[in-house]
Amino acid sequence: MSKLVTIFGGSGFVGRYIARRMAREGWRVRVAVRRPNEAIFVRGYGAVGQVEPIFCNIRDDASVANALAGADAAVNCVGTFDSSGANNFNAVQAEGAGRIARLAAAAGLGTLVHLSAIGADPKGASDYARSKGEGEALVLAAFPGALILRPSVIFGNEDGFFNRFAAMSRMGPILPLVGGNTKFQPVYVEDVARAAVKGVLGQASGIYELGGPDVKSLKALIHQMLGVIQRRRAVINLPFFVGSAMGGVLGFASAITLGLFKNKLITLDQVRQLRQDNVVAPGARTLADLGIEATNLGSVIPEYLWSYRKAGQFAAIRDSAKNLPKV
Repeated sequence: MSKLVTIFGGSGFVGRYIARRMAREGWRVRVAVRRPNEAIFVRGYGAVGQVEPIFCNIRDDASVANALAGADAAVNCVGTFDSSGANNFNAVQAEGAGRIARLAAAAGLGTLVHLSAIGADPKGASDYARSKGEGEALVLAAFPGALILRPSVIFGNEDGFFNRFAAMSRMGPILPLVGGNTKFQPVYVEDVARAAVKGVLGQASGIYELGGPDVKSLKALIHQMLGVIQRRRAVINLPFFVGSAMGGVLGFASAITLGLFKNKLITLDQVRQLRQDNVVAPGARTLADLGIEATNLGSVIPEYLWSYRKAGQFAAIRDSAKNLPKV
């Protein structure tokens, strides 16, 4: 019988790419998520019965143990940007990560892959970075042979980065940013998935930082995105103190409405993160050490950002029509 891998968060942005690749490797794939009814689409990644979504709550030992039962390997892709509530930074990215590693070791799994983030540090400036760092420590304490992947911002068809800013560009002539000079090293989601597969197959362990070939400021990345979607906008870099004020006000509004108002713009913790460059550290092991050639940003984003152009899929036809001779 083919081997089985459990992918926690396997229907999410990164998890679905890993699930698809593991199915191609001939493995059976168990996609462990909180809402399996919303993850039915993963069944199409393999033959009938090869990829199956199941319920799992990583805050519960019994639920995680059930998801790991009979598995040969596991991948943890679960993360959050929610600093409050039951599924907060600590519960998901620290305790949840440690729980998966501890129970994977107890179940005798051969390999474990944990998706972390560049900047993960138990003593980091942001709660997000601290929870990621604490999660890494717990994973390595329970499962020393795990592969830990620290990507920079991840881009791809369903990403929450370029899609978010492209959608914002539709709202008016000005596109405000906080941390416009902060540097990022965007990495393609398929490259992250390939790295994870290496870990599942036992071909890599330890910590790797994943970044693409492009290192650019946030402002430069937004200008590149605007060029792709053919929109002219004034990109304004707001000072950090303005971003902190915005995050504080929006956070307060969310608190006093008991969560009825969802702050999806910017939080205080995100402002703290934006004070630090999000690039691969000197001397870190990278995609190249895994034998993976990093994919260029410019070769991918036009494939999925075209929908934000004013003429959408007909933009190229419209542009070529301008060159027709007038009759």
